[in-house]
Amino acid sequence: MTDAPGPGPIRVLIADDQRVVRDGLSMLVALIDDVEVVGTACDGAEAVRLAEEHRPDVVLMDLRMPGTDGIAATADLRQRLPATRVLVLTTYADEDAIMPALRAGARGYLTKDASAEQIEAAIHAVHAGQTHLDPAVQERLVTAVLSHAPADGPTVPGPGQKPPGGLTAREAEVLTLLAAGLSNAEISKRLYLSHATVKTHINRIFAKTGARDRAQAVRYAYQHGLATPVQ
Repeated sequence: MTDAPGPGPIRVLIADDQRVVRDGLSMLVALIDDVEVVGTACDGAEAVRLAEEHRPDVVLMDLRMPGTDGIAATADLRQRLPATRVLVLTTYADEDAIMPALRAGARGYLTKDASAEQIEAAIHAVHAGQTHLDPAVQERLVTAVLSHAPADGPTVPGPGQKPPGGLTAREAEVLTLLAAGLSNAEISKRLYLSHATVKTHINRIFAKTGARDRAQAVRYAYQHGLATPVQ
């Protein structure tokens, strides 16, 4: 069974407890050529109910809402509608918001100062099965990983040492570039590999590290010394 998106416009559901935000997002998203807004919800419970009714491809999910919040709704949707991808769009970019949202199953995370172009790109990315993190969110995620690393830090494999997790040298190199924030196309250009080869390497990295998506792969890279924070 394939997890590839089907034909037709991307069906989007918007969940936010502030009506002015819902209406604004609805108008903005509706302007995207290949996207259709199928509904709006004022809290997590309504988001789940409307998602089961309309079967959206992507849910734009606020986190802090009365009653059922966005994290609980995301976890519920992951169980009920695994083909529906959740893209968090929230004011908060702290570890206490990011980590629970990703664990609940969110495939993307944006803050509400994101531009229309960033929102459009994120919708397309998560719909295609990719992970999309706001740069500020990715930086917070990396900081969180490093702050929970052992005091003596990760051990970087030296010359002659094998990469962790059964990774090949090339897979470790690809993972390092992925953790640095490079896209598949940029990795392809940097390493003089075809796009298909890069995708194959990334799929093997996911399988060997147990990562569900790019965010978890980045976390693995920092935990195992395959990436270092930018000074």
